[in-house]
Amino acid sequence: MSKRTAFILLLVFAAGVVCGRVLRPAPVAAQTAGRVFELRTYTASEGNLANLHKRFRDHTLRIFQKHGMTNIGYWSPQDAPLSQNTLIYVLAHKSREAAKQSWDAFRKDPEWQKVAKESEVNGRLTAKVESIFMDATDYSPMK
Repeated sequence: MSKRTAFILLLVFAAGVVCGRVLRPAPVAAQTAGRVFELRTYTASEGNLANLHKRFRDHTLRIFQKHGMTNIGYWSPQDAPLSQNTLIYVLAHKSREAAKQSWDAFRKDPEWQKVAKESEVNGRLTAKVESIFMDATDYSPMK
């Protein structure tokens, strides 16, 4: 390797280090006073996991957003038996009180009531629903 090539590689490396420090990504979201996260776990009734996913995909996320809930993420477990009947998701709310208001408005929403009724014509899609409200830690990248 020539001295010129080595020098150019050193410059490129140094530029990368400098850019990496200057252009470091910002945290995922800025903390707002009282913002809370809600972890929800749904256990689908027998044979209804695909129907539950369809309802979320086609309707629920949009209706959540309409009522002030922020969709953070949705997950399916990889391993059985949970992979066969479980949906896990996280929402963000401005506060616990805002979460209560959003959920109340969501449940009363005529569009949601229609979607729920139509999707549950053969019975409930969920057998169990669990909810945990959480605060981000001071070291959490997402706040």
